[in-house]
Amino acid sequence: MIIKVNGKQIPLTEFPTDFIKNTIYGMLKSLKGVNEINEVEIQFTM
Repeated sequence: MIIKVNGKQIPLTEFPTDFIKNTIYGMLKSLKGVNEINEVEIQFTM
């Protein structure tokens, strides 16, 4: 997993990587029409 903030990569250890990945996976699996998840790309600006 790679997370960048303002173009700078944020180093992550195993725990936050698993936490973020599992949280996003759980939210996506609950969406209607989402069956199999192979890849996820998220981009947003604030």
